[in-house]
Amino acid sequence: MNLVLVDYPVEHVALLRLNRPEARNALSPELRAELRHEFNRLSDDPSIRAIVLTGDMKAFAAGADIKSMVDIGAAEMMARNDEQNWAAIRTCRKPVIAAVDGYALGGGCELAMHADIIVAGEAAVFGQPEVRLGIMPGAGGTQRLVRAVGKYRAMLMLLTAGTMSAREAFDAGLVSKVVDGDGAVAEAISIAGTIAAMPPLAVDEIKQVLLAGMEINLDAALMLERRAAYLLFETEDRRTAMTAFINKNKPTYSGS
Repeated sequence: MNLVLVDYPVEHVALLRLNRPEARNALSPELRAELRHEFNRLSDDPSIRAIVLTGDMKAFAAGADIKSMVDIGAAEMMARNDEQNWAAIRTCRKPVIAAVDGYALGGGCELAMHADIIVAGEAAVFGQPEVRLGIMPGAGGTQRLVRAVGKYRAMLMLLTAGTMSAREAFDAGLVSKVVDGDGAVAEAISIAGTIAAMPPLAVDEIKQVLLAGMEINLDAALMLERRAAYLLFETEDRRTAMTAFINKNKPTYSGS
């Protein structure tokens, strides 16, 4: 059974759906390896311009596969080299939109936070409950959460194993948008389609500059932004976009 189902709902958009419903899409080593393969493949596919990642209505992903972790030690955890799996998502050049319904807990919350945009259904629940198991997040759960919601909300969630509803997560800055009912996937696909219709090189530069700028001081980040903005003036898509704007035409972008 494929643990990650792949679909192409609209032009230039890939939809990845976690497929372990019997385990609430718990992130087993095999599932994470499949995700790595798909993200590496799609990142290198010039026909794909945005990726939607989702689970099902009960769970986006309800954490790591605890059964695979009970009897192992630090050496075996290190030998799994799980960072390669997460790096494939973190370094993906295409915008990633997470569509979250149901539980996004532990590794599932970390997986959602690897995305560039998070769309949540009203029933979504976010949390990092690792402390209950005598462990802590190991795939960015402390570092990405504090950057998204601030020290005090992050500490409360991490140290008490507390959760946030979709609305609470939106108010805290963890979620980009909350939608009614079961509309998270449809909304995420709509956003992905909008992004995919934009000039691909401009989209790529915006994503890379924003992420890189978060890790450096403001002056260096502004210089990086200026350089990238100037370079885009050499692209054919920039000429196409500006000409179409002046002539009130609908442009088609080549990614060059």
